[in-house]
Amino acid sequence: MDVTQAIAARRAYRSLAPVPITEELIRDLARHAQLAPSCSNNQPWRFVFVDDPAKLIEMRAIFTPRNAWAHAASMIIAVFSRKEDDCVIKECEYHQFDCGLAVGFLVLRATELGLVAHPIAGFSADKTREILRIPEAYQVTTIILVGMKSATLNPVMTPKQAADESARPARFPFEKFAFRNAYTGPAPDPPQS
Repeated sequence: MDVTQAIAARRAYRSLAPVPITEELIRDLARHAQLAPSCSNNQPWRFVFVDDPAKLIEMRAIFTPRNAWAHAASMIIAVFSRKEDDCVIKECEYHQFDCGLAVGFLVLRATELGLVAHPIAGFSADKTREILRIPEAYQVTTIILVGMKSATLNPVMTPKQAADESARPARFPFEKFAFRNAYTGPAPDPPQS
């Protein structure tokens, strides 16, 4: 599978079947994440790979009720960083951007291996830090759920989640997100107070 195929095949499936997690798999995913670019090669990302069955059950406390489907993950990867470990240029804190690049590389490698690697936002960073003993100084950016795509829909999914499972959710047309030489889109709405 080449990178174009991996990008096309990548989906954020929520119906997950068990998959064996090995030391080799963890090191493979970590190595591919590690190859991502970062500001001044600072590599600010940190990962905790959780595959112990008892710890996976303990991790259920981090998820919002809407993400109860996440309990089926064979592995949970916590992604975290801190601005002190990367470039800060004016208002730009690059650790967040660089973590995103590393997560993208990891997700594409998992896809190439036939796995689902689904980053989510519906979790408690504080509970994640507590359970995984991540120091307060780190910002927990995302949790990645790893498993195999299940042929059976997970019954705890919302109707929208189930619909998204059967067909890739629509993507914006080119003209909505890509511009040439200058931004020509509408002015954004002012922030809500």
